[in-house]
This record gives sequence, C-alpha cells and structure tokens, in this order.
Amino acid sequence: MSEILLVTGMSGAGRSTVSAALDDLGWFVIDNLPLELVVRVGELASGGTREYAGVAFIVGRAGGVQPESVLDVERELRQRHDHAKILFLDAPDDVLIRRFEGNRRRHPFEAATLADSIAGERRRLAPVRDAADLVIDTGSINTNQLRRRIVETFADGDAMTSLRVSLISFGYTYGLPRDVDLVFDCRFLPNPHWIEELRPQTGLDDAVANYVLDHEPAQRFLRDVVSLLEWQIPEFAKEGKSYLSIAVGCTGGRHRSVAVAEEMRRRLRFDNAVFHRDVAR
Repeated sequence: MSEILLVTGMSGAGRSTVSAALDDLGWFVIDNLPLELVVRVGELASGGTREYAGVAFIVGRAGGVQPESVLDVERELRQRHDHAKILFLDAPDDVLIRRFEGNRRRHPFEAATLADSIAGERRRLAPVRDAADLVIDTGSINTNQLRRRIVETFADGDAMTSLRVSLISFGYTYGLPRDVDLVFDCRFLPNPHWIEELRPQTGLDDAVANYVLDHEPAQRFLRDVVSLLEWQIPEFAKEGKSYLSIAVGCTGGRHRSVAVAEEMRRRLRFDNAVFHRDVAR
C-alpha cells in the first residue's frame, strides 16, 4: 500500500518545493484539496489500479486552516492506513521574514506586521508541528538542497513500512541543524583544512577521506558510533518512530564530517546518500 503524507508547515518554508520533488519521485501529489475530501481521495488514490510511490496532500495556508481539522484528518487517515504520516516544514522567523520581503508575497495569516503574522501562524500550527512524524528545517538550506533532502528521505519505495534513517553532515560554524534527532561531533579529529593541498577538496575526495579516517581516533569513533546505532535504530523502530535523522558535525562541514558521515553510511549499509548540508560553502 502507498504511503500517505500530509505536507504542511510554516508559510514560506518550502511546500511548493516539496510538492515538486515528490511529484518527480512518482508520488500522486494534490495541492490545497479541502480537508474534508482528503480521506476519501486518499482511499481512491491508494486503492486505485495505478501504482504510485506515495500519495501526498499539500495542506493549505495556515490562515484558512484550523490545526484541529488537520489533526482530525490525520487521525482518520491513520485508522484507515498504516502508513499515514505528517511532514512539517519549518524555518526560523528571520528567514521567513527575508523570504516574504524578497518575493513581496502577502502572508496568509493577517496581523499588524509581517513578524506578527509569522508569530501568529507559528502559535496556530504548534499542535500540528508537535504531532508531526518528520520536521524539516529549511532555514539553512536552499531550494535545490531541500529537493535533495526530500529525494534522499522518500526515494526508497520498498521501505514504506520501516524506519527511515537520514544521515546529515554539517558545519557548526553555520549552526546546529534544528531538525535532527541525534548529533555526533567529530571536531576532535585532525582538520584537513590546515593541510594546504587538502583545503580546497572535500570529504568526498579520497585524499581528504583517507587523511581523516586513517587516524586511530577516527576508527575508534566510528566503531563506537556504529555499534551504538546498530542496536539503537531497531529500538527506535520498535517504538514506532517513522523517521530518524542522524547528524555529524565538524567546524565548517566540508572535510571531517563529510568523510565520517560517508563512512558511517557504508558501515551501516544504508542505500540512501548522505545529505551534506555545508559541503559547498
């Protein structure tokens, strides 16, 4: 049976980008369908003759949507489908303000100022965010990175019933990811940034990866972390968690965290690629 996803979140946080990415993955995507029709359309789409990778409903603007209605629909979907989930898109207030000022769109939540509108929408949507199975913070990533994050999370059409695990590398210089569950710090490892010939390269290059991983502290770190995750991930799945995001950080997010995250993916035998948030900075 296809996965059914309710996609909602803060206005300006990237719903249209997620919609396009899911559509490219072969999902049946419906934008701004009245909530009272979602359950019925979900039945028709998931039970039809055509096979979709999943069914996604892009839930409308918060100014005209009551969170109680969204949660009622989510509960009814879960009663009918084992694989019904909520994806909530978020971003810091200052980022949302810049996005609205940049495109000159009117915020759907009416208030005296743009900041007040965003604050009012955030208060209204708090219960939905709390109930979400997966929260993605789009504040520190661009449109192309968000599309890659969606592809890496939802591309595995054979794992609809299992826990989805995402690996993310990042740089502490650019802020801790707000949408991850577990964070591992590898700033204690020798930094290739101080090696002149390695500085322009990244952890995706063999020379950098070899430099980082050939040190015994890196091998001990990987053994310990992988051992922890090998028993912890199944326990998360037993508790019914649908998505697990694991982040690995270094100073700039270009060298150590990238190499370590790629090696973690290999040792944990993940099919999906790692999302390298800051590798291009």
